[in-house]
Amino acid sequence: MTLGAALAAIAAIILAARFVVPYLLYHIVKLRSPEVFIIFVVLMSLGTAWLTSQFGLSLALGAFIAGMVLSESEYSHQIVADILPFRDVFNSVFFISIGMLLSLSALAADFLTVLAWVSALITGKAILVLAVVRLLGYSLRVAAVTGLGLAQIGEFSFILAKAGLAQGLLSDIDYQRFLAASILSMIATPFLIKAAPRIGYALQSVWSPGSLLEPTVTGFNPEEPDLRGHVIIVGYGLNGRNLARVLRRVKITYLVLELNAETVREANTQGERIIYGDATRKEVLHHAGLEHARILVLAISDPVATRRTVWLAREMNPDIHIIVRTRYMAEVPDLRQLGANEVIPEEYETSIEIFSRVLREYGIARHEIQHQVESIRREGYQMLRTPLLPPVEMSGIVEALSAASTETLLVDAGATAVGKTIGELKLRRKTGATVIAVARDGHTEVNPGSEFTLRAGDILVLLGSPEQIDVAVEHLNAAGEETRIN
Repeated sequence: MTLGAALAAIAAIILAARFVVPYLLYHIVKLRSPEVFIIFVVLMSLGTAWLTSQFGLSLALGAFIAGMVLSESEYSHQIVADILPFRDVFNSVFFISIGMLLSLSALAADFLTVLAWVSALITGKAILVLAVVRLLGYSLRVAAVTGLGLAQIGEFSFILAKAGLAQGLLSDIDYQRFLAASILSMIATPFLIKAAPRIGYALQSVWSPGSLLEPTVTGFNPEEPDLRGHVIIVGYGLNGRNLARVLRRVKITYLVLELNAETVREANTQGERIIYGDATRKEVLHHAGLEHARILVLAISDPVATRRTVWLAREMNPDIHIIVRTRYMAEVPDLRQLGANEVIPEEYETSIEIFSRVLREYGIARHEIQHQVESIRREGYQMLRTPLLPPVEMSGIVEALSAASTETLLVDAGATAVGKTIGELKLRRKTGATVIAVARDGHTEVNPGSEFTLRAGDILVLLGSPEQIDVAVEHLNAAGEETRIN
């Protein structure tokens, strides 16, 4: 079959899949039968593969086209959930069959050549991926890690090699070499991924900041007078954004380091003080003025980069206060040892927030919830981080707060308290109760001072024991009828 006929067949299949398949899927979903739904998906995949084979194309190409069409449908999430068991089974069969195709005797006889092929394949693909990631604007370290993580041969290469063997484009010897090299590259992948961060740091240290592979970071000048005693935020995710928003409101100088070029571009258009840079590089931290910064906050999800940045920052500025967000409690001791002053593990803080909300829903008093929070934090963070406040025995405070109560009182026009200041009434000395707030004309004065003058119609909020409040009410409305507001 000619190339033109094959292309026409592919176009016809795609058009049919675009317009016919959504219609069929809609009516099959209306049947509300999971069995019919999954049978149609399998039929669609196998049928498209069979049709392409009838036009002289590979089965794999047809299955690939069917997968693309199904993935773009509105039912793609349900399709993925239904075919996951099939994926696991087929993956096992695929890799077992690939292993069975390998000739161990051919590998042993041509081992050095196969190693050369493996080196060429891994190096070539890693360089290609590294170049693409660098063109997207990411740092050399991130590009190297990505390149090594994707350096293995893809599964589709086996299908292409098999087709090449059938067409006589590959000899049996070359096919066995390619097969062996591909399998060895897959075996090497976990080890490459583990070593990728170290290799990335090594490449980063080899090329100077001014080289073509690692351009100088542009942004604020560290010699700027306002870049002193500032906060450096590493990462502009949810935590970084919230911190930057609060610092901006309270007028504390800060600078954000972010590795996502698109995020940096968008934030710059909004006037954010943010620069593109990898915090694991000494040059970037120097450019951000780390030597003169007061606080470094790491709000990134890369544990390897977090550890290196903490170590590097502590080496460059022994006096800087380092706050680190991490995912697990197990990472806290290592980060503290590297120089972090405070480590906030997400899983622990999340558990505290969960039980706080549970207690709140049951109407537990706020001071009791705070007591439980402090208790759990002391137990969990003991010897792991410096507490924000020294430990305080809360039992006595909790008892006192539990015994206290509040009451509201409307000051009558004829009351003796009208026209007098709180200091003149000497309420606390005579009754033991305290005025903690006064509501007047829709406004509330919290913790009014001794010079605050009471007027008729004021609503007082009293704090004390029930007996003290009773005495205070009589004292305040001595010449008038007392009125309590529930």
